[in-house]
Amino acid sequence: MTSVKIGTRGSKLALSQTGQITEKLSVIGGFTAEIVPVKTEGDILTGPLSQMGGTGVFAAALRDTLLNGGVDVAVHSLKDLPTTAVPGLTLGAIPVRADARDALCARDGLTLNELPEGATVGTGSPRRAAQLLAARPDLTIVDIRGNVDTRLARVPGLPGNPEAAPVPGKVADLDAVVLAASGLGRIDRLDTVTEFLSSEIMLPAPGQGALALECRTADTDLTTVLGQSLSAVDDQDTRLAVTAERALLARLEAGCSAPVGALAHRKGSMLYLETVVCSLDGKRSLRLKKATDGLTSVGATLLGIELAEELLAGGAADLAELAGPA
Repeated sequence: MTSVKIGTRGSKLALSQTGQITEKLSVIGGFTAEIVPVKTEGDILTGPLSQMGGTGVFAAALRDTLLNGGVDVAVHSLKDLPTTAVPGLTLGAIPVRADARDALCARDGLTLNELPEGATVGTGSPRRAAQLLAARPDLTIVDIRGNVDTRLARVPGLPGNPEAAPVPGKVADLDAVVLAASGLGRIDRLDTVTEFLSSEIMLPAPGQGALALECRTADTDLTTVLGQSLSAVDDQDTRLAVTAERALLARLEAGCSAPVGALAHRKGSMLYLETVVCSLDGKRSLRLKKATDGLTSVGATLLGIELAEELLAGGAADLAELAGPA
C-alpha cells in the first residue's frame, strides 16, 4: 500500500485532529496519506443537534464513504460515533485520549462559581446544560451551534481568531460557553479557557476526548501495512475506558442528545467507571460508580452494562426519558 485516503469532516477541528493522526500513521507505515473531507448531514442541517438525529448525523456519510471505498480510514470524534456496529467496519485504532474534561470559556476570566446570578451560558449539549443547572440553578442556558470559533465569538473579551466568521447578531452576547477541552487543545485555543470543569461538577460525554479510527474490517489484518500502522497507534487503556463508557450508553439506548455523562479510567489492575444521569432541568440526578478487574474488552463491556442496569434500577429511564431497552 503506497497511498492511504483518510476521511474526515471538513471543520477546522476535524481537519486539525485528522492531520495530527494522519502524520503519525504515515510515518509508522511509510506510506503517503491524503486527507479527504466529507460533508456530513450534521454539517448541513441547522437547529439543535438533539432534533437532528443525535450522534449519527456526523458519522453516516463518513461510514458510507468508507464502505464504498472512497476512503480507507475514517477519523471520528468518538463521542459523535453511534454505539451500533456497522457490518464490514471496525474501530481499527483508538489513540491515546486527550483531556476528557469540559471547559468553561467565560468573560473577564470568570469561573463557574464567579459568574453573576442569571448569567447566560451557551451550549448545544443537553448533558452539559443539565449538569450546569445542577451546579448553578440560576444560570440561563442558551442553545448554540456552530464551530469552535463561532461559539467562542459569543463571549466578549475572549482571544479571537481573525480568520473566523462569526454569525451576524450572535457576537459577544453571552457570559460564557462550555466546550470540550480536547477540541480547544487540538486547535490551540486553550487560551480561552477560564476553568476546566472537574468531574465532580460535570462528567463528560462517553468517549469525549478520544478519536476513533474506523476502517474496513479486512484492513485490520496485521499482515498489512495499514493494519500494522493502526495497531501501532491504538492505546489499550483508552480503548478499555471508552468501551466501558459506550457499553453503558448502548445499554441505556442513549445518544449524545441525552443528559448522560460517563468517564472510565484504568488505575493499576482495576478499571473504574463513573456515570451520571440528570433530568433536563438539572433538578434531579443519579450518580454511580463501579469497578472491575476484568481488563479485557469483555470485562469493560460488562462493567458498562452492569452500571447501566444499576442506573435503570434506580429510575434513570424516567429521570432522563431514556429509551431503556425492553
